[in-house]
Amino acid sequence: MTQPLIHIYGAGLAGCEAAWQAARLGVRVKLFEMKPRRMTPAHHAEGFAELVCSNSLRSDCVTNGVGLLKEEMRRIGSLIMEAADATRVPAGSALAVDRELFSAYVTHKIRSCPNIEVVEAEMNTVEAGVTTVIATGPLTSDGMAAYIREELGCEGLHFFDAAAPIVDFESINTDIAFFASRYDKGDADYINCPMTREQYEAFYEALITAEEAPLKEFDREEQKKNVKVFEGCMPVEVMARRGHDTLRYGPLKPVGLVDKRTGEESYAVVQLRRENAEGSMYNLVGFQTHLTFPEQRRVFRMIPGLENAEFLRYGVMHRNTYLNSPMLLSRTYAMRERGEVFFAGQMTGVEGYVESAGSGLVAGLNAARRVLGREELIFPRSMMLGAMAAYVAEGGIGDFAPMNANFGIIEPLPNRIKGGKRAKYEVFAERALAECDRIRASEGLGL
Repeated sequence: MTQPLIHIYGAGLAGCEAAWQAARLGVRVKLFEMKPRRMTPAHHAEGFAELVCSNSLRSDCVTNGVGLLKEEMRRIGSLIMEAADATRVPAGSALAVDRELFSAYVTHKIRSCPNIEVVEAEMNTVEAGVTTVIATGPLTSDGMAAYIREELGCEGLHFFDAAAPIVDFESINTDIAFFASRYDKGDADYINCPMTREQYEAFYEALITAEEAPLKEFDREEQKKNVKVFEGCMPVEVMARRGHDTLRYGPLKPVGLVDKRTGEESYAVVQLRRENAEGSMYNLVGFQTHLTFPEQRRVFRMIPGLENAEFLRYGVMHRNTYLNSPMLLSRTYAMRERGEVFFAGQMTGVEGYVESAGSGLVAGLNAARRVLGREELIFPRSMMLGAMAAYVAEGGIGDFAPMNANFGIIEPLPNRIKGGKRAKYEVFAERALAECDRIRASEGLGL
């Protein structure tokens, strides 16, 4: 009997994880990678799973969203987590790796796996009748991007990702912030952070002098070609530099927002809008930004009511390549209209190294199960793997944007937990890992 075959495009973290999971189920994998024949502007080494930015995979504590995701992946038998644990370097409670050793570890495991054949070639089409996982990353080649857009009917490629920060609702100080809608129109849907003149001026000075993240060359070139796009989603710090009161006539306009506790309008008001149905996440309206992440923490915590804000997603503005996944993908990362085509990695709308690998794990398992004639494996929303897949497939409230692993997207607990946020996150983790172990045992994963 012929051994079942799948194709995987891209040997980044998502593609390598997908290939490993499929190969472990006995499926033959052809893994296509255009390096070293062709390199993207972000890649410099020939090895697989190259870490192009930081060498940190962030928190390793299960009471953190990405830490829980790591532990779920470990228990299921993730190659990326195996490599990270084998090549880790001291980083406190975070998991950081020696990036060269990490890439070498993954490359060796993939190239030495008897069920994986590496093909050094750039792919611009999907072979008819072959189950395929596309994991070509945020700098997908022009040819592949055109095929995805035109032949697969996927819109939303190659544009600038302008997203405002998202904070955990429980970290907002509601003794200061208040619920209201402008002119009391509709329900009190917005959280409003009032500023005095002195508070606004201190915030304004910090904002216009804060450090911005450096643009990479390909971002600079794309920005030149998309001046109107940048004008339409201007970073808040750029808007502020146009004049002292520009924000007060824009996103921080206080008109019509009366604090019923004082009966007065404030000098300026920062509004936060609900990001998900549960109301566990709120985004800062009009605060798309290009500030570095540490500067976002420092400056945005100057906003009254956000002094202890926990950021579930930082604001970003850079060229990105991702799909409008809620319109296209299922919770297995397969296309709804073409079930033999899967996507994995940042292109799906997950953000971060570990999240990309996690999507590859789910896509690889399900692509293999498809060619083996087995039922699809949908992870529950009580697990971080399942919560991410559900976010990709269903989205939240408002426009779809990339998201890191966080407890704001996981299935809510049925009852309120006493003991504060950490106690609640411990219960989230216990529930998720118990479910993970059940699935691992029933499906024979991680063995």
